[in-house]
Amino acid sequence: MLVLHAERISREAFAPFGALLDPAIDRPRINFAGPTTNDRPAARANLAIVRPPVVASGVVIDVVERHPFSTQAFMPLDVAAYVIVVAPDGADGQADLDRARAFVVPGTTGIVYGVGTWHVGMSVLERPGGMAMLVHEDGTDDDCEYVTVPGFSVVW
Repeated sequence: MLVLHAERISREAFAPFGALLDPAIDRPRINFAGPTTNDRPAARANLAIVRPPVVASGVVIDVVERHPFSTQAFMPLDVAAYVIVVAPDGADGQADLDRARAFVVPGTTGIVYGVGTWHVGMSVLERPGGMAMLVHEDGTDDDCEYVTVPGFSVVW
């Protein structure tokens, strides 16, 4: 079984998969803080609050997802830290798990998955918490593509 070891996130390491949202404390407002893309005119912005599961030391993954027409942004509201898993597209249009990466993200940093970036549902560390999530959806199956993959584990 493939085992991914989560690393501390950095702007450079995450760049192939999206962007980081790192709020500047010394500014009262940051406009256009991250990239947003909506490739379907009928899709509307969906600002949701999510409460990812709390995990202690590792997870086993058997499903990956992507949003083929929209970026997806997450901004922690009250989270100590969280773990994300991302993978690029493979030659067959499926997630390339051989190039998958796992990151531990501080609770003060948000993320934006690029359009079509394969990822898994995030997990929070240490204690329960919430995230603000922004994605463009129209309520059809095109909003999100889910694919079952050979199980792999993520540890930190």
